[in-house]
Amino acid sequence: MPVDNFIVSARKYRPATFETVVGQQHITNTLKNAIKNNQLAQAFLFCGPRGVGKTTCARILAKTINCTDLQPNGEACGVCDSCRAFMNGNSFNVHELDAASNNSVDDIRSLIEQVRIPPQAARYKVYIIDEVHMLSQAAFNAFLKTLEEPPNYAIFILATTEKHKILPTILSRCQIFDFNRIRVEDMAGHLAGIAQKENITYENDGLHIIAQKADGGLRDALSMFDQIVSFSGGNVTYRSVIDNLNILDYDYYFNITDKLLAEDSATTLLLFDEILSKGFDGAHFISGLSEHFRNLLVGKDASTIKLLEVSETIKARYLQQSQAASVSFLLSAMNIANQCDISYKQSKNQRLQVELALLKMSNLLSIFNLSALPVSENAAAPNGELKKKPDTSVNSTPVSDNTTEDMTVVRDNPVTYNRTSPVTSPATTPAATPTMAMPAAEAKPELAAEKPKVFIPNVHSGATSIKIPSLKDLGKQVEEAAQEEEDPYLKGTDKESFTIDQFLQLWTNHGAKLKAEGKAATLYTIFTSVTPIVLGPENFEVPVANKVQEQAFRDERPYLLNFLRTTLKNFSIEVNAKVEESTVVRKPYTAMEKFQYLAAKNPQLIDLKNKFNLDFD
Repeated sequence: MPVDNFIVSARKYRPATFETVVGQQHITNTLKNAIKNNQLAQAFLFCGPRGVGKTTCARILAKTINCTDLQPNGEACGVCDSCRAFMNGNSFNVHELDAASNNSVDDIRSLIEQVRIPPQAARYKVYIIDEVHMLSQAAFNAFLKTLEEPPNYAIFILATTEKHKILPTILSRCQIFDFNRIRVEDMAGHLAGIAQKENITYENDGLHIIAQKADGGLRDALSMFDQIVSFSGGNVTYRSVIDNLNILDYDYYFNITDKLLAEDSATTLLLFDEILSKGFDGAHFISGLSEHFRNLLVGKDASTIKLLEVSETIKARYLQQSQAASVSFLLSAMNIANQCDISYKQSKNQRLQVELALLKMSNLLSIFNLSALPVSENAAAPNGELKKKPDTSVNSTPVSDNTTEDMTVVRDNPVTYNRTSPVTSPATTPAATPTMAMPAAEAKPELAAEKPKVFIPNVHSGATSIKIPSLKDLGKQVEEAAQEEEDPYLKGTDKESFTIDQFLQLWTNHGAKLKAEGKAATLYTIFTSVTPIVLGPENFEVPVANKVQEQAFRDERPYLLNFLRTTLKNFSIEVNAKVEESTVVRKPYTAMEKFQYLAAKNPQLIDLKNKFNLDFD
């Protein structure tokens, strides 16, 4: 029995009329109107991504303009001699040239010679040049004159995927039509129509996956469709599509998001390990997770639901899960995933990059809840007693997102700023231990009962955009409040003596710490090159060279004072900066200035100059 040769769907179901072109109605309507109104240009340029119908539309246009029995809707009849000759491939009035393999000047000259021959039994002679951007510079220049002033029966249709490579002189001579990427819905509908014609069973979810994977190119979608049909034996299901095309299942992203919202870090890592064991790349996973968060964010607003390019079943799941995830969580998680995607390729331990990102996401809700806690007005004392509400409070001020310093402020002990200690939650730690605690014999319970404990959570950079007070602003407010309340600990009623050597040693240690932390060179230079001037037993002055150094020292001053006072156990220590005034001596630069400078020291040089009538070089 004779066996018919298999024809791929991209060729078998190639559109033959403008009506059957998928997803390019803005172009097909324009071309049909131009044909009906007899307003055809002499040169067209069709540009756009691969597989969207550029060459197909060029062929349909070439067939339609030579049709002798044009239909009222602007379509070719398909039965006249011209249409049948075109469909059989033996039309003498339509010429196709592949510029990728015929890109020399000689090829263009041969084309120009053919243009001089008028059409045979037709109105127009059409020249379709595909991949026109592959023509050489000389070939473009040889083509310019003919393209600008062709015979009235010649029409050129140029097609390209890279319009930016075409000379501006060519572009100015053409009507330009930009083809769009075909939408997922249009592509899935076209695949469904083909499946019905071929008696192939299918699931809408599977066709949507093929359409998404094609990324706007219908030819790619048809190639994948043929592949899935062969793989599944004529049953295109969601499972067969993701198995054959190596696509990560939606279920994984939905399950991981559920675990992140439940703060289940262990299960999240196990799911990621299962994904890796199936052969998926970490970069592919994190990119898909970012897209999943984007779809959840889109699904939270009724006006943006149309941006979800998924099937109705998957769309319903997105809408359901989007209600459980807050906007803050989604934005922060997208930011973390984006940073992971950027640093993934440069990392030596790529799996750790993804796992670290997942751990950050799983703790986002805890950070949000911790930051939402108000400053405790009646914090419990270590002995279980309630503390009295204070008269004054420290107000929180917003700072930039890159604030990463951990802060613990305990007002019933000397004020402490801790930069490196981990975050401590009041719900998990009964009593916060300050860096410097006063001796038990010297503790004043009546004062301690008036000072509340203030806990400020830490928010790591990149994890969330919550605003927290900076140490600089908090330090200033604490000092001002202490001065107003006459706090004996900050005013220094309990003081211990210290030597200058002890002070200078701590001064040097603080400078070394700043350098190790990577502070600005302007700051730690002060501590390494300047020796404080002693104004009194507990009062010091730091001479600086300019206002920049003075401002840098002023910003660091609260940390320095806290370090010195707590270490030396003397809260009367004061260290201030002062710009050192210096007289600037200008050096002689020009020959005249040098002569005047030397003559001031030796007046006889003036007589020597006048006697010999000397001049300057």
